[in-house]
Amino acid sequence: MKLSTYLMFDGNCREAFTHYEKVLGGKVLAMMDHKGTPAEEHVSAEWRDKILHACLEIDGQMLMASDAPPNRSDGPMRSVSVSVGVKTPEEAERIFAGLSEGGAKVTMPMAETFWSPRFGMLVDRFGTSWMVGAEMPADQANCG
Repeated sequence: MKLSTYLMFDGNCREAFTHYEKVLGGKVLAMMDHKGTPAEEHVSAEWRDKILHACLEIDGQMLMASDAPPNRSDGPMRSVSVSVGVKTPEEAERIFAGLSEGGAKVTMPMAETFWSPRFGMLVDRFGTSWMVGAEMPADQANCG
């Protein structure tokens, strides 16, 4: 079994994935508009340049997304966070700062916790909830 995260945006998927590619160090493998696909006839003319499907590969893992037309959206994302685990506190700080750019709502500032030397949570300007943490040193790790 393989689990992947699939995010639904309200029209800003292209901007979000371009930003995530830069911050997370991945590579956008696909960024497909509605235009030119069979889905084109099922969306309004102003929605045809929005993203039907996008894939961002990060260290062999996939983050996928699309823009959900207003009549096909369940509303804003809630009760789900994308969790990013990295090796060092410095990398956690860098990613947290990058995801915070442009008006994020920080729900837990970066700090040391009993499970991580640096951990923080935020909702970025695109509405995606993130948890960013660094691995605990091996001599202190509870699980891994």
